[in-house]
Amino acid sequence: MAKIVVAEDERDIRDLVTFTLTFAGHQVFPVSNGEEAVQKALEVVPDLILTDVRMPRMTGYEACKRIKSEEKIKHIPVVFLSAKGQEAEVQTGVESGAEDYILKPFAPDQLTERVKAILAKQRK
Repeated sequence: MAKIVVAEDERDIRDLVTFTLTFAGHQVFPVSNGEEAVQKALEVVPDLILTDVRMPRMTGYEACKRIKSEEKIKHIPVVFLSAKGQEAEVQTGVESGAEDYILKPFAPDQLTERVKAILAKQRK
């Protein structure tokens, strides 16, 4: 299936997302902050990047902007996973270059369906 970088500073959530996507057949590269997400994306050139918004060292917004400025990886869709669902937060995510915004908490099957839809859209 797809190569997916998952950036999430909360270990339990990172492990859940990693397990869910691995079980769905994807190759997952978990990292704990935005800086590591950019580095890992440059290293493996994934099909998708899922990132939390609020993380240490580099926020998801900052990571998204960096990813979109790197020629090698700027085409990769970035999707935010966040508990912050206010319109301003979503707008900031879209302005930073995000493809989508998934609100926490989410059901594992909901996550796999959204990921499947985003990947299908990218392959068109």
